[in-house]
Amino acid sequence: MHSTESDGTDEPADLVRVAVEAGLDTIALTDHDTTAGWREIERAVREQDGTSLRVVPGAELSCTSDDGQGGSVTVHLLAYLFDPESQALADEQLRLRSERRGRLEQMARRMAADGFPVDPDALMAGLPPDSPGGRPHLARALVEGGSVETVTEAFDKYLRTGGPYYLPRTDTPVERAIEMITEAGGVTVLAHPFAASRGRSVTEDVIADLADRGLRGVEVEHPDHGDEARARLRGLAAELGLVPTGGSDYHGTNKSIAMGSRLTEEQSLERLTAECTGSAIIG
Repeated sequence: MHSTESDGTDEPADLVRVAVEAGLDTIALTDHDTTAGWREIERAVREQDGTSLRVVPGAELSCTSDDGQGGSVTVHLLAYLFDPESQALADEQLRLRSERRGRLEQMARRMAADGFPVDPDALMAGLPPDSPGGRPHLARALVEGGSVETVTEAFDKYLRTGGPYYLPRTDTPVERAIEMITEAGGVTVLAHPFAASRGRSVTEDVIADLADRGLRGVEVEHPDHGDEARARLRGLAAELGLVPTGGSDYHGTNKSIAMGSRLTEEQSLERLTAECTGSAIIG
């Protein structure tokens, strides 16, 4: 799940309400490069009467990786139940958030200079203090300004990787991210690795190498994975001893995916949490 602390449209506390209404028993909060929503969602869980909802605190880390074909590619790493006070990790997340915010402002100013109805100062002022900020925030501003009808259209026309207003960023090497999360008592899962609609992905050999370096799971069930991708990943997880997980990648109204549309099996959750010493499940 993603909240307003990164690129979702629901406050962390609202995620609890939506999850309860959807009949879920466990969700994971994995905002991009921040743990700012952990405290609020914990408070919301504690205040819920008559529910046994559990929340796995985590984050989704933006990383760079060898693609296994002589190039590099952006990958997302789901990190669960780590110690958010780990100094190395906190420093890296601060760097990433700062770079994301600077990049977002640059993109907004370029679009404003070209006549788009975007107010860069208002956009940046509207971000929560610890939010990394990202292209979805700019996409929503374009929707509100009438330049496009949907967030997806904004990405397709202007903000996609390689698009006319896209600017690159410097992500964490995935091997270093795995090392930092492990040292912080958490576990890592490679997010949507075979989502072809998102562009180039890593090869199976790269995933095997990451497993040797401490990667503990691979996301199998994801809205952007077709039947073939899920079958390949489930077989690869079994071969490498990785934990197969799933998630809806819920972003509120920024995406049309319903909360709980993809799930993680209870035994997978148990396998992951058995290894964690950094943080505990909330609830």
